[in-house]
Amino acid sequence: MSAAPAKPHRGTIFLEDATLLTQEAWPDEQYVCRLSAPKCASHATPGSFVHVRCADDLPMRRPLSIQRVDREAGWIEILYKVVGKGLARLAQARPGDSLSCLGPIGQGFSVNATRPHRVLIGGGVGIPPMVFLAEHLRDLPGQRPVVFMGSEIPFPFRERPSTLLLPGLPPDTIATMPLLDDWGIPCRLATKQGYPGCFDGFVTELAATWLAALPETALKETEIFACGPTPMLRAVAAVAARFGVPAQVSLEEFMACAVGGCAGCAVRVETPTGPAMKRVCVDGPVFEARSVFPEQYS
Repeated sequence: MSAAPAKPHRGTIFLEDATLLTQEAWPDEQYVCRLSAPKCASHATPGSFVHVRCADDLPMRRPLSIQRVDREAGWIEILYKVVGKGLARLAQARPGDSLSCLGPIGQGFSVNATRPHRVLIGGGVGIPPMVFLAEHLRDLPGQRPVVFMGSEIPFPFRERPSTLLLPGLPPDTIATMPLLDDWGIPCRLATKQGYPGCFDGFVTELAATWLAALPETALKETEIFACGPTPMLRAVAAVAARFGVPAQVSLEEFMACAVGGCAGCAVRVETPTGPAMKRVCVDGPVFEARSVFPEQYS
């Protein structure tokens, strides 16, 4: 009898005791923390996540997207908003504390060399994978990423006017994430809360406004990458269909085991052989938008 084929995630997920290096608080109970987790840092890719035990007496882990990594220094950075008891306990952790970390988990974003125009769209706690992907693209030759972020609570950074031009947008849409601006990556922010310098509307409307100003030749070299709540991702799929560009979306689902055993995070996905149930944790979290939201393409 021949052996069963190896699962693509086997041998790529590591369990390690991570040390909390920094914990930075932002408004509305948002936190950016940095963990020393060398194994995870060395294998993480944009779109992957970690499953963190928030306290020793809370056995259920929480899935958290990776925002940045430093492979040489061995750290990962995550952004989270306190929702529930587990993340409230994580917010109480202090530098030097040990946290059990399982990761990196998931199939991340795929970069198609024929489409160097990258439109990255992040909403709320869907912002971290876009920062990770932007930093990754910055180091690749010929890439031209543009990042759009949306939030209905204060952003987890101190926005400032951008120093980089981004034609096709309203002239008063100038707020950016300083980190991306310093990297030379154009970024604009959207909200319906009236924050200064931000686009007045949803982040998908901001992205559509910019795409509408692109010539057809540029659209043929454009691809969308997105992470955020399901309604936002559905709107991303509609934008992608409208402009005829491919899109990859990173789904947010509740997870129990996060390693494919419980199938509690399964979603319906269209495949070449018909509909199938796929696990967001290890089959995703990144899928083609068309496969998850086919109704937006009909």
